[in-house]
Amino acid sequence: MSEEVTDTVEEYLEGIYRLEERNGVARTSDIVEMLHVAPGTITNTVERLEREGLVIHEPYKGVKLTEKGRKIALHVIRRHRLSERLLTDILHLDWSIVHNAACRLEHSITSEILKQLEKTLGHPKTCPHGNPIPTECGGILEEESQPLTEFDEKMQGEVMKITEEKQELLQYLGSLGLVPGAQIEVLEKAPFEGSITIKVGHTRNVLSRKAASSIHVKKTA
Repeated sequence: MSEEVTDTVEEYLEGIYRLEERNGVARTSDIVEMLHVAPGTITNTVERLEREGLVIHEPYKGVKLTEKGRKIALHVIRRHRLSERLLTDILHLDWSIVHNAACRLEHSITSEILKQLEKTLGHPKTCPHGNPIPTECGGILEEESQPLTEFDEKMQGEVMKITEEKQELLQYLGSLGLVPGAQIEVLEKAPFEGSITIKVGHTRNVLSRKAASSIHVKKTA
């Protein structure tokens, strides 16, 4: 499926999927920031994607994938997240740097190689950051979780995934032990969108709301 479109189209569809997953819709300003391209380029490309039936663009609202666009995006996401697993599990690279490398790998992996890669990796369900790996049919299976910002004081949970995969953020969260599987407790939430104080193991840490919004947690007793 993905061989029928260019690498640029794949990047756009993948980016729009990630923004939809995070915000419900992909605003053009967010696409500009995510893909590091000029606003004029975004406009032209989105118009092209809409002509090809891959997206729907509602002025002043944003861009959403069509079913056709979503299928392609999920296939790209699948290749991307299995590539990240290859880089961490086989090549033992740090989880903070594999996202950018996987962005380059994902466009060159054929379906045949992908099947063998998935088998070699032991059919992982998530990428190193905890985000679900789509199935070959495009299914998404993951446990329910919510952003840490939605937790109240004294609530406890298990980190399930990190949705923002910027290297600096992942390095920071890794240094605090905030990785998938970590057990945390919210100690304090400052008012007016202030910081959130949490306990990871026996260590107390203070996070900004922006950082905390990228950490998705499953409630525990």
